[in-house]
Amino acid sequence: MTSRIAREPLAPVAQYPPELVTHYRERGYWTDETLAGFITAAAARYPDNEAVVGSDAAGTQTRLTYSELDRRSSAVAGGLSGLGVRPGDRVLLQLPNIVEYVEALFGVLKLGALPVFGLPAHRRTEIGYFCQFADVAAYIVADRDGGFDYRALAREVNEGLETPPVVIVAGDPEEFVGFDSLRGYEIPVLADVDPLSVAFLQLSGGTTGVPKLIPRTHADYLYSVRASNPICGVDDSTRMLVVLPAAHNFPMSSPGILGVFHAGGTVVLAPDTMPSTAFGLIESERVTHASLVPPIALAWMAAPSKADHDLSSLRVLGVGGAKFSAEAAARVPEELGCTLQQVFGMAEGLVNYTRLDDTPELIVSTQGRPISPDDEVRVVDDEGAPVEPGTTGHLLTRGPYTIRGYYRADAHNAEVFDAEGFYRTGDLVSVTDTGHLIVEGRAKDQINRGGEKVAAEEIENHLLSHPAVHDAAVVAVPDEYLGERTCAVLVVAGEAPTVGEIKRYIRGRGVAAYKVPDRVEFVTEFPVTGVGKTSKAALRRVLSESIAAQTLSS
Repeated sequence: MTSRIAREPLAPVAQYPPELVTHYRERGYWTDETLAGFITAAAARYPDNEAVVGSDAAGTQTRLTYSELDRRSSAVAGGLSGLGVRPGDRVLLQLPNIVEYVEALFGVLKLGALPVFGLPAHRRTEIGYFCQFADVAAYIVADRDGGFDYRALAREVNEGLETPPVVIVAGDPEEFVGFDSLRGYEIPVLADVDPLSVAFLQLSGGTTGVPKLIPRTHADYLYSVRASNPICGVDDSTRMLVVLPAAHNFPMSSPGILGVFHAGGTVVLAPDTMPSTAFGLIESERVTHASLVPPIALAWMAAPSKADHDLSSLRVLGVGGAKFSAEAAARVPEELGCTLQQVFGMAEGLVNYTRLDDTPELIVSTQGRPISPDDEVRVVDDEGAPVEPGTTGHLLTRGPYTIRGYYRADAHNAEVFDAEGFYRTGDLVSVTDTGHLIVEGRAKDQINRGGEKVAAEEIENHLLSHPAVHDAAVVAVPDEYLGERTCAVLVVAGEAPTVGEIKRYIRGRGVAAYKVPDRVEFVTEFPVTGVGKTSKAALRRVLSESIAAQTLSS
C-alpha cells in the first residue's frame, strides 16, 4: 500500500434540466446501467465468448474471453485501490492498442474512478495539462510504442507537477509501478455508481489548442452505444477491427469497443494503421466491421496488398472523423467489397450514421442522420435565425447524449452553449429532406477573400477528387489587399501535378473563380493535433511565417 495524496473532488459540471432527465428516463434512453458494472454484466451474458484479441505490452498475442477480461479488470481495480486510488479520482490512460488498455479501462471504471483519455501522440504539454487540470491520481502508460519511451515522458511530466500521479507502466516499468503487479492486490467490491454521474473525461478535437475535457455520464454514453449497435449491424457475431487509437471517441463508442462488448462480439486490436497489417488481421480474424478516418480509408483502397488477402468477411466500413469525398466514398464497395457507413459525430455527443439500407446516393453524398428521435438539430445563420431547408448554416444540437458544458470551462461554455442548452458545434451543415446532414465545413474554416466567403471543405472535396491527390487542406493566408487568400496544401500519391494543373482542374469543376486556390503547396504530411486531426492552425502558422519570409514559391 502506498501513501495516498488527497485529490480534489471532481469540479461541478453542467447538469441536464430535471424535465429532460425525466423525459429521457421515461423514453428508456437512460437506464440504471453503468460503465462500472458494464464488463461484469457482459461477462454474465457471454462468459465464454471471445472479447478481445490483440498484442500485450510484451508483444505477445493474447485472446481473452469475457470472463477472463472481467477477472483481469477486477484485479486492476484492486491494484489501483492498493495504490491509493479512490472512487472519484481521475486516472489518465495513455496506452496504444494493446490488451492492457481494455483491462485498465474497465479496472478504473469498476473502482468508480474516472478515466481521462490521453492518446499515444500526446506529449509533455498535453499530458502535463491533463494531470494538473484534472488533478490526476494515477497515470498508466506503455513502456515504449512507435520508438517513443513513455517512461521518459512520465518523468518529465512529473518533474513539473506539485502533486504528481503514481505512474503505472505496461511492460518494463523501470522505477515505476509495473502494470502486471496490480494483479497482486485484493479485488475490491464493485463501486456503487450513480448512472447520472460523470463516468470519464473525454477529449475535444483540440483544433484550437490543448484539448478541452468533456464530462460524459454513464447514462448518456451507454445510450449512444446501445442505440448505435442496431444501426451499424453489431451483434454477437461482430468482429470489430480497431485501427484508430482506441481512446478516440469514434472507435470507443460509435459503435466501437463498447458497442461490440455490449453485444457480445469480439474486438480485434490493430497495432498500427498500415493497410498490410489490417488486411492480415481481416483475413486471419474474419473481421466484419472496421472504423477509419478518410486518409486511412484512401490508403486501404490504394494499397496493392489488398489483392493478396481474403477480405470477404468485411461487411461494414465506417468512415468518419472528417468528411469523406463523394468520389472516394463511391469507390468503397468495389475496392473493398463492403458497405460504406458514413459517420459524423463528436466527443461532445451528437452522432449521425448513414443507414445500412440507405440508397447509394445518400450513403455517398451525406454524413448520415442522428441516432435518436430526441436528437434536436438546428441550422442557423450568422445571426442565429433558422435557415431555409437545404441551406447551409451553423449546426446547433442538444439531446440525450450531448453534454451541457465542458469541464471547468465557464467562459468557453458561455460562448458555445445557448440559454436553451443547445451546443454550437462549429460545423457548417445543410439538412436534406430525409433528415440526413451534409457537412459543408467548419465555421472557422471559412475564408473571407475580399468579402467573398470560401468554405475550405468545399474546395478540399474538389481537390480530393483529383486522382493524384491523397489528402488536402485549404487554409487562409494573410493578404494585404484582400485580407485573406486561399492556399491549398496537398499530399499527393506518386508524381505531383503542377500548380497550374491543379488550378485548371478546380476551374474545370465549375466552381466560382474566387474559389480557385490562390496558392498551391505540396507537403509529405500534415501537422496533426493531439487527437490526430489535421492541425490547420499549425498549417496557417507555418505558411504565414514562410510567406512573410518570402521563402514559398507560388
